[in-house]
Amino acid sequence: MAEKVTIGNCELWHGDCREVLPLLPKSDLILTDPPYGIAKQMSDGIGHKWDHEWDDCTPPEWLFGLMQEKAVALIIWGGNYYAMPPSRGWLAWRKPDRVRTMADFELAWTNLDMNTRMIDQTIAATNAERVGHPTQKPLGVMEWCLGFLPDAKTILDPFMGSGTTLVACQRMGRHGTGIELDPDYFDIACRRVDEAARQPDMLIPETRKQPTQEAMDL
Repeated sequence: MAEKVTIGNCELWHGDCREVLPLLPKSDLILTDPPYGIAKQMSDGIGHKWDHEWDDCTPPEWLFGLMQEKAVALIIWGGNYYAMPPSRGWLAWRKPDRVRTMADFELAWTNLDMNTRMIDQTIAATNAERVGHPTQKPLGVMEWCLGFLPDAKTILDPFMGSGTTLVACQRMGRHGTGIELDPDYFDIACRRVDEAARQPDMLIPETRKQPTQEAMDL
């Protein structure tokens, strides 16, 4: 049974995206950061290895096909790890303060017909945002992604994690939908989106609604 919580501009689904995604309408944009299947290859630079079971494998190929049916535009972080179609509109996040055993930057595959773009964003500058998710994207990086599609009003993140994409949607006046299987990260995402809804951007209309919750049999 999938659970849906509505907070402000956003709908947060607690469930398996393979089951929930087919139920959702088409969105203007999918902006997401799926597991890359590289957990056992990562370390923190001082001898500690990551061991996240959820990142031991990549999503099935059919799921990427479904995502292409569910959105007009797609931005998929870690797209270089998947068998995606050729694209010239890659995005890159450069990490000036990355530890020496990790990559200098991360890549996002897009289906956008544009030149490749890069953002410099230190990890240390976003420490205050961190909520315990091991691969949490900086809010500034996700807001930067949304900036390439100013007319995209409905945003979908099938791998919501701690909810950064939806926080960006809430702050920028977009309608965000996210799906997350892990109950702890789902709860964190709900709290973060609720906090964002309580502190709206002064340049966009107030869109806050009281959180509502419902369940759906799958």
